[in-house]
Amino acid sequence: MVRNGGHLLVECLIALGATKSFGVPGESYLAVLDALHDTHGKLDYVLCRNEGGAAFMASAYGKLTGSPGICFVTRGPGVTNASIGVHTAMQDSSPMILFVGQVGTDMKGREAFQEIDYRAVYGTVAKWAVEIDDVARLPEIVARAWTTALTGRPGPVVVALPEDMLTTLTEAAPLSGPASIFEAAPSQDAIASALEMLASAERPVLLMGGANWTADGIAALQAFAEASDIPVVAAFRYQDQFDNHSPVFVGEAGVGMVAHVKKLVGDADVILAVNVRFGEMTTDGYTLLSVPVPRQKLIHVHGSDREIGKIYVPTIGIHAGPNAFAKALTSVKGGWADWRAEARKAYEGTFAAPVQPGPVDMVAVSAWLRETLPADVILTNGAGNFTVWPNKFFKFGPQARLLAPQSGAMGYGLPAAVAAKVAYPQRTVVCFAGDGDFQMNCQELGTAMQAGAQPIVLIINNGIYGTIRAHQERNYPARVSGTSLENPDFVTLAKAYGFHAERVEATQDFAAAFERALKSATGAVLDIAISPEALTPRQTLSQMRDAALASQKAKA
Repeated sequence: MVRNGGHLLVECLIALGATKSFGVPGESYLAVLDALHDTHGKLDYVLCRNEGGAAFMASAYGKLTGSPGICFVTRGPGVTNASIGVHTAMQDSSPMILFVGQVGTDMKGREAFQEIDYRAVYGTVAKWAVEIDDVARLPEIVARAWTTALTGRPGPVVVALPEDMLTTLTEAAPLSGPASIFEAAPSQDAIASALEMLASAERPVLLMGGANWTADGIAALQAFAEASDIPVVAAFRYQDQFDNHSPVFVGEAGVGMVAHVKKLVGDADVILAVNVRFGEMTTDGYTLLSVPVPRQKLIHVHGSDREIGKIYVPTIGIHAGPNAFAKALTSVKGGWADWRAEARKAYEGTFAAPVQPGPVDMVAVSAWLRETLPADVILTNGAGNFTVWPNKFFKFGPQARLLAPQSGAMGYGLPAAVAAKVAYPQRTVVCFAGDGDFQMNCQELGTAMQAGAQPIVLIINNGIYGTIRAHQERNYPARVSGTSLENPDFVTLAKAYGFHAERVEATQDFAAAFERALKSATGAVLDIAISPEALTPRQTLSQMRDAALASQKAKA
């Protein structure tokens, strides 16, 4: 059968198992849009408002489902807008494929209209960047892109599609399905060595994170940790991968790391790190473990051999998939019961915080949400001080999920929430967004409206860029510059996009407003009035400023 490259590409994606895609249209890939015309119910195209939002959606979709998030954007401005989602997918280890239009092969190298050398620009941002230069090779390259996005350490792949490659006719057959690739399994010797080292420990810690987990893999890891009574710490923004209600879960090693987690990791004598890439936030700026040889004995297990020894020289390195490794573990015993129990008690204590100054107290709101939200809720957030509420004041059970960017990208939360509703329309999805964060991608409310994928959005509105103000007050106290916001009427804006919307100006009004949001068929936006003073749960803006001024005075 003869077909053009655009139709061949879409047929290959459907055969691989893609069912959703996100994008902004462009003339450079009209042949693909034409092919998508007849694929409703097979490969749906979610029309987005900005390529950055579309790429965030694809990245979040990949993180949530484990299947590559598919994104289509046009060349030049389109793909540069989308770069934020590619970078986020890379740091999140999320499977994603970005398909981008390219100038025709007869114009390459001339700096033609919107031309970009994608291999050069994305070679250090994506896991793989490739350009198709022969339409007959399209199935081969798409199959490799799919496998590359999923295996080892998952990540984003950028595939450039020259316009003539999409319009050229070919007899090449589409793919018939994805490869069935099994995880690398640990050897018996590797398991025996790891268990022996753990059994000899006095203060062991299990550090877990990353992508590619399956339900049975997580269950096996939890069963091992509970039978062995080893404290479990989640890597930055992966606390949803382990049941927070388990007695062995003791917190998250991430930005704003609480004192007991710092001490636990720092004082550990053996760390079993499973599926962790050892980012800056998880290691408190690479200080909790010495570089390159940690003072703790380190057992590093990862599905990608490139992660083992990348920063830290492990005592034992095991190249294995996380699920295969977890299933191979048998329990160990040791005299660390008090070590684990103290860490769990400290974790439980982190949910207590002073009453917050200002109209709405987010400590009280968070406590209410912990008790009220359904077990399979999906929480999302972008970046800012407000993320402390979904990240540090919520307990994730085995069905709940968190979509939050390890890249610290503002504007991720709303697109991620839309993607979550696209993937799971019946689940409750709640986006936490600061007022500055929300305005990075608030136009994606239009995407939500058109796609019928409307989450509940909580705008934590304090009229400032909170994180930057905090740094400002600590370093340049009482010298406010460039961090105050004048905001629109968020309620009116949300209603213009067809959402139910309310402003919440008192703590006692939140519960009823949220219940109305839950019952709304249109999704909801709640504009929550927060005082700038409530910049962190345990230190006000004024206290930050006063401490910094006192420090300056002492040094003078």
